[in-house]
Amino acid sequence: MATQQYGHRGEYSYAYDERDDHEHRGGGGGPRRGLGRLPAGLRAPIEGRAWREFAYVLLSLPIAIAGFVWAVTMVSLGAGLLITFIGVPVLAGALAGARGFGALERVRARTLLGVTVGSPEPVRPRKNGPMGWIGAVLKSGVSWRSLLYGVLHLPWAVFSFGVAVAFWTTGWTLLTYPLWQWVFPMYGGQGGIQLYGDEAHSVYLDNPFEITVTALIGLAVTLVTPWVIRALTTVDRLAVVGLLGPSRLQTRVVELESDRGVVVDTAAADLRRIERDLHDGAQARLVGLAMDLGLAKEKLAEDPEAAARMVSDAHGEVKTALQELRDLARGIHPAVLTDRGLDAALSSVASRCTVPVTVEVDLAERPAPAIEGIAYFTVSELLQNISKHSRATRASVDVWRAGGRLMLQVYDNGVGGAEASGGSGLAGLRDRIEAVDGILLVNSAPGGPTRVTAELPWRRA
Repeated sequence: MATQQYGHRGEYSYAYDERDDHEHRGGGGGPRRGLGRLPAGLRAPIEGRAWREFAYVLLSLPIAIAGFVWAVTMVSLGAGLLITFIGVPVLAGALAGARGFGALERVRARTLLGVTVGSPEPVRPRKNGPMGWIGAVLKSGVSWRSLLYGVLHLPWAVFSFGVAVAFWTTGWTLLTYPLWQWVFPMYGGQGGIQLYGDEAHSVYLDNPFEITVTALIGLAVTLVTPWVIRALTTVDRLAVVGLLGPSRLQTRVVELESDRGVVVDTAAADLRRIERDLHDGAQARLVGLAMDLGLAKEKLAEDPEAAARMVSDAHGEVKTALQELRDLARGIHPAVLTDRGLDAALSSVASRCTVPVTVEVDLAERPAPAIEGIAYFTVSELLQNISKHSRATRASVDVWRAGGRLMLQVYDNGVGGAEASGGSGLAGLRDRIEAVDGILLVNSAPGGPTRVTAELPWRRA
């Protein structure tokens, strides 16, 4: 079965969808009003997005010139002075300045292009003092990528500036030609824009048909211009993300640190739950049992029948306490999962669900024990939700392997409306799955049905 990866912690995101919808729609997704009634191709030239992207291209040229001049001048100066010690701090200053330009470009991309790029790793000197800072800057890959961006950005900025300005001015100039055509006969002494002229002939755009055709050509160019500029700024987006954003390695390290925190928090929460269950359940019952047995011992001589009844009651309490301890042990890690695998363990969980559940496990071998445990607790939690909230009449659990991933899907025909939002049980389940590079997808429209799919790494040699 094919699987689809959903990036839940991407390096960057585009913010235009919500912003443009806000410009063109009524609040709450109501009926379209104003510009929103026009097709996208017709409203593009007057959208805020088109003007922001055009402003980005216009600003790129002076900023790119400044960044290029800084990079080339400082690197050349530093390289020339490497024969002396002064060249090293000069190169470090060049890289620090390039990082500053990179920070400016990230802010500009976020403001005008809607591209949110995470800040790269800051400079962390291993030693205190200027030499430690200089060494850290020179060893930083972010610094050199920022310098490379400053060198490469100029030729692209010149090209995109020329193309964007040419399209923008040509389109709007021709489109508005009927409004200012009168300037030529009144002040220029000619009928209109001259298309051709030599000593014998001259061709002017001066009759209604030619003026109309000129405006139509201008309209076509104007409608195309936003898409041309959008294509140009796409290259800028890729450059900012690729050269000025955090590296894939750094992003992965941040994700692993976050996952480690989730795992620690989850383990702490599980320990608190076990402690609470022991304190409020089996421990309290055993304390009461000890008191009852003490009273029975005191009554044994003077009232044997009462003592016998108390011992009989204590025997029942012992059975109840043992059952609670078994349930608690099953919640920590069921023996059936260790001994017989997911098929038997999930069948045992399904048998305790208040809704009839069909279980189908198609695994030729067992995954890693940790992954097997997460899969078991995921299904257990989902079946508990079905019992408590779904009002379903049937449910199913399917588990299979797809390449190097363990797939599981829990379905019910209940009322739906389940969400993995913050604070819900599904949100905690999603955090636990994502901590091992897994994915949890919830498809639960109001009215049902609900289908929850989890994808876990196999991780078995």
